[in-house]
Amino acid sequence: MARVVRFHEHGGPEVLRIEDHDVAGPGTGEVQIRVKALGLNRAEALLRSGRYIETPTLPSGLGLEAAGVIETIGGGVDGFAPGDAVSIIPPISMVRWPAYGELVTVPAAQVVKHPPSLNWEAAAAVWMQYLTAYGAVIDIAKLGRQDLVVITAASSSVGLAAIQIANLVGATAIAVTRTSAKKQALLDFGAAHVIASAEEDLEARLKEIAGPQGIHVVFDPIGGPIFEPLTAAMSHGGILIEYGGLSPEPTPFPLFAVLSKTLTLRGYLVHEIIGNPQRLEAAKAFILDGLTSGSLQPVIARTFPFEQIVEAHRYLETNEQFGKIVVTI
Repeated sequence: MARVVRFHEHGGPEVLRIEDHDVAGPGTGEVQIRVKALGLNRAEALLRSGRYIETPTLPSGLGLEAAGVIETIGGGVDGFAPGDAVSIIPPISMVRWPAYGELVTVPAAQVVKHPPSLNWEAAAAVWMQYLTAYGAVIDIAKLGRQDLVVITAASSSVGLAAIQIANLVGATAIAVTRTSAKKQALLDFGAAHVIASAEEDLEARLKEIAGPQGIHVVFDPIGGPIFEPLTAAMSHGGILIEYGGLSPEPTPFPLFAVLSKTLTLRGYLVHEIIGNPQRLEAAKAFILDGLTSGSLQPVIARTFPFEQIVEAHRYLETNEQFGKIVVTI
């Protein structure tokens, strides 16, 4: 028996329960991990509330990221041994392989020996954010030296990862945040420019920063009215990658900007990278190199104990974090 988090109905954070549960041992190609820390993501709040791309059978577990120690290995698994310190790459299905628990079983293909310089909290805060940012700005957009990239929701864990990746490849990161409260923190973190979208004219500031070169890459999880000023400042042949839908307002299609500049507007899910072995290996190599060199450093916004999983989810939904929320076990 191990303590796991499950929910028996959809709803707010209060539906989460810590229960004693029999965790199946690892099958062929799987490993079982004694978890030390969990990384929290908005996808888990969406699953819990019934608004995710995956529909669970209730009661259901949840969770996409964890770090811990391998306890048991299933058949056909090479390269791992009990006692190895590892972290989990988010699986395609968190319903099939939930991470919120003291003991979890996952495919060995989703397990990585992270650099020993990372503590448990940092190791649990790596893969969702860096894979999401890498897949968009490097794998798809081919961001490179001297390119300009706009990163909206910049103080989120994914936004911060994108800033670090942009700096790593020599691009210029333009961070967009709602107010100026986090402006200095984003500048200190490495953003070349910061725009407070609720306080400044976004289109005018972007055009002022980019000049005639324009913005080559936009990385956005918001949608809504922001599409118009973003695309107005983009370069000919630029690409806008949309990975979320945080805005409650309709998203206009900026027809004339798209036509006149031959823009690409592309929807993106991190599953594109996770579900493709070749692309995933390239992503892992890039991220592990960055973690080892120190160019990529996960930022922890706040840590909660496992017993406060409800409070952690409530904080996730009601606060604008600078970085990742982590739960320790």
